[in-house]
Amino acid sequence: MPEEETVSQHSESASELTGKVRLKRSLGYFDSVCFLIGSIVGAGIFVSPAGVLEYSQLNVGVSLCIWAASGVLTMMCSLCYAELGSALPYAGGEFFHVNRGLGSLPAFIFIWTLTLFIRPASNAARSLTFAEYVTKPFYSGCPAPDLVKKMIAIGILWVLGIINTISVKLATWVQNIFTVLKMLALCLIVIYGIVLLATDKNSTRNFQNAFDGPVPNAAQIAESFFQGLYAFGGWNFLNYLAEEIKHPSKNIPRTVYTSITAVIVFYLLVNISYLTVLSPREIVSSAAVSVTWADRTIPTVAWIIPVSVAVSIFGSLNGGMFMLGRLNYAGSKEGHLPSIISMLHVQYLTPAPAMIISIILATIFVIPSELLSLTNYFTFCTWLLVGLTTASLIALRYREPNLHRPYKVFLPIAYVVVAVALFLVIAPIVQNPKIEYFYALLFMLSSLIVYFPFVYFKLRIPYFDRITCFLQIFLEVSPTDLYEDHKDQ
Repeated sequence: MPEEETVSQHSESASELTGKVRLKRSLGYFDSVCFLIGSIVGAGIFVSPAGVLEYSQLNVGVSLCIWAASGVLTMMCSLCYAELGSALPYAGGEFFHVNRGLGSLPAFIFIWTLTLFIRPASNAARSLTFAEYVTKPFYSGCPAPDLVKKMIAIGILWVLGIINTISVKLATWVQNIFTVLKMLALCLIVIYGIVLLATDKNSTRNFQNAFDGPVPNAAQIAESFFQGLYAFGGWNFLNYLAEEIKHPSKNIPRTVYTSITAVIVFYLLVNISYLTVLSPREIVSSAAVSVTWADRTIPTVAWIIPVSVAVSIFGSLNGGMFMLGRLNYAGSKEGHLPSIISMLHVQYLTPAPAMIISIILATIFVIPSELLSLTNYFTFCTWLLVGLTTASLIALRYREPNLHRPYKVFLPIAYVVVAVALFLVIAPIVQNPKIEYFYALLFMLSSLIVYFPFVYFKLRIPYFDRITCFLQIFLEVSPTDLYEDHKDQ
């Protein structure tokens, strides 16, 4: 077709001008650790302790065990992903691995769900939470107007989106700085708790006979587990930037061990610090545990903690924006999304069209923020994807035994992860069946209406190539090199 020839000619000229048009491996070990920790540590650790304790029946010993178990499961999942990321170090994370291990159809169903709903809604929710904390000092005693919060949320989405579009190095710098800042805030909480335990005998009252008290039933333990896992959300983001990590065969496993271990240790110590100051009932009744803790311990500079929460959310949101751009990019590269989305800016070498789509979708979710309440009914999709991704690892072990695997996880761990993921998919639906879960499933299955004509049968839309050519020239983007040219390990 003439339009295809025009696109091809423009791509060739762009390649001649810029050399290799592809994502650059520019992220080192420290960058990867900051990215992963920064993506995990958001508002969860400042809020979730109340939920874990509530569903643990205020049993301190059980709640700490839930936090430890959540960390262990996160580590097991991360190690499975480390094998896939080091063996197949390409952008796209779970989507790429499910596509490779289980096929095109399940991969498309999940990129449809993740791209159009879960990830944009998650970024929108983070931006609104950020706006909530930022506006608190200016509206003491009353909530900020919704319009103000939405304007701030949209503004921060576009600022981070532009940063991620024009420079990977700048986006990495932002992530590193904000990760260091949020870890300093957690260090403040941890150190205060350790000092208090060493100097004040009353601070140990909540740990005496920690397992005495009501024992939660299986349903309550499951719900408590969900609350703990929420705080570890973001552990799966590392593989989305595998194509940009230097020496991924070494750095991906090292990053997982370092980051997840650090987060587990900090989360346990932070919870212990909360319990040295507040009783379980005070924690459960608090809207923001960390703020209540600060009011009690450092009242003159208590503002540090709300600011720290905002900083944590900002860093987590930056990681979410970065990740969603790579997901869209990878989906397009595999032919599951329009080809323009997989193109890179010829100067910045960033997936500019993918980032623009990500910003627009997140902005749409901010405007009618009532839609965000529906994300609660899509949580089972997240763990279904984890289960399918780990099942892809198992499938590839048998289907591609000769695939070079710089790191191999102990295979029974993968089977345990699949079993736990299946439980976490079924449990909320069985425990509290609602029509919204059916709507979520229906939304996922609606992807088949698009998949079969446009992906499986490759139906072409008239004039779509001409539109792609116009956008390619307008955005100054070019197709990337093939995967085989880019496995620089």
